[in-house]
Amino acid sequence: MKYLGIHVVSSNLFRCSIHEAKRSFHRSGNEIFGKIGRFAPENVTLQLIQSKCIPVLLYGLEACPLNKADFNSLDCVVNRFFMKLFCTGNINIVRECQIMFQFQLPSELLEKRTKKFIHDYDKFAAPLIYSDVHCG
Repeated sequence: MKYLGIHVVSSNLFRCSIHEAKRSFHRSGNEIFGKIGRFAPENVTLQLIQSKCIPVLLYGLEACPLNKADFNSLDCVVNRFFMKLFCTGNINIVRECQIMFQFQLPSELLEKRTKKFIHDYDKFAAPLIYSDVHCG
């Protein structure tokens, strides 16, 4: 089921699918790569990926319960794009490039976004919940 752009999976517990988010990332990334190809410098390509594709990948996931495999899968999508961009299959080279370009992996970004989401939820939802309680 799709609700507000999030794909909810049928399960005993609340679960979200990241499959569509990964597909959207690939679609956006390949579109950018197809337009600028190998002509643009790597830093320009990575800036476009960071501003256009990463938000598509992470949209709404801060509210979803994700497990370690989901985080690894999100990171793998970005790592594979780096491999394509830098023409390498070596993950160590990819990690060095990510450090050099100060590119944060989705797992790192999602951890920060989730903490902010929970903080904002506690800040705004708690007063609403307690304001409904009437003391006689």
